[in-house]
Amino acid sequence: MKTTFSGKTRYIAMTAMLAAVSTVFMIFLQFPIPFLIPSFIEMDFSDLPALIASFSMGPVWGVIVVFVKNLVHLLAGFSTTGGVGELSNFLLSAIFVATAGLVYRFNRTRKGALVGATVGAAMMAIVCVFTNYFVMYPIYYSFIPQETVLGMYQALLPSVDSIIKALLIFNLPFTFAKGMLNTLLTFLIYKRISPFIQGKKEK
Repeated sequence: MKTTFSGKTRYIAMTAMLAAVSTVFMIFLQFPIPFLIPSFIEMDFSDLPALIASFSMGPVWGVIVVFVKNLVHLLAGFSTTGGVGELSNFLLSAIFVATAGLVYRFNRTRKGALVGATVGAAMMAIVCVFTNYFVMYPIYYSFIPQETVLGMYQALLPSVDSIIKALLIFNLPFTFAKGMLNTLLTFLIYKRISPFIQGKKEK
């Protein structure tokens, strides 16, 4: 069934609202977990609104929420990485919410949502190793020497002797766990708010 004009208008409004919430989460609900991973990598819940958008309206809308969140965060002057962090966040979060939304579109059940989010979190975790190693970290090295970055990992696990090993040991499981934590929170609130987003009366 095609979305009517009023439906599209509602989706645009809901996307703007969820993007605003996502931006607030990105600014105020980011925090390091220094005993688990170097402090320049932070836990955040800004994928939660994007995941809700992807499930309730479709994967494209979820990706739009991710894009707007990072654009506003960068243009508003909250970036501490010159846009590198925002680029990384966009790429990885887009993979996460788009995958989750696509799987859910073809299996609109609780199990389908869980499978989609789990696959999305796994893909995000795997891709983060490659994007960080080949793109993001080389950019960081322009500001922070590679030895310093590696030293942050070695402070937690001295046996880590290379960046790729650090990414596999620390970043991959951390990124997957972050995705699954956002999934858990989404499952706790989705049923209550999805009728409002879609403009339906809750049964």
